[in-house]
Amino acid sequence: MSDDLNMDFFFPELSADGQNLPVPPAEMRFLELRAEPVLDEGPLRTRVYVEVTPFQQRPYIEVVLAGADGSEIASASIIEPLQRKNVFTLHLRGAQKSGQFSLHARLYYPDGPAADSRTIQFEI
Repeated sequence: MSDDLNMDFFFPELSADGQNLPVPPAEMRFLELRAEPVLDEGPLRTRVYVEVTPFQQRPYIEVVLAGADGSEIASASIIEPLQRKNVFTLHLRGAQKSGQFSLHARLYYPDGPAADSRTIQFEI
């Protein structure tokens, strides 16, 4: 299997003009971090959208959801994702069911550099 075919499989959105090429670990960045509360009759939860730059080496991603007082409500670890765009659901534990929340994400390599981190605030 050629390298070009392999990259096309994992990164079909790469452009032929050389833009959007996979980057080494030290250059990895978040392109999107977004939280959308799921407002239905079920338990309180939030959908998390994470997009990172195209990668040469699969990263690790840690996500922590915290309440207004800074205490951890939920967390997730994504180890070596195959895609650069990931969507998952966090279930909110604890007493806080509305108000201000923060979502902190860290992109890193266990044996390499901490590539990027980002925090967003949102309200339910």
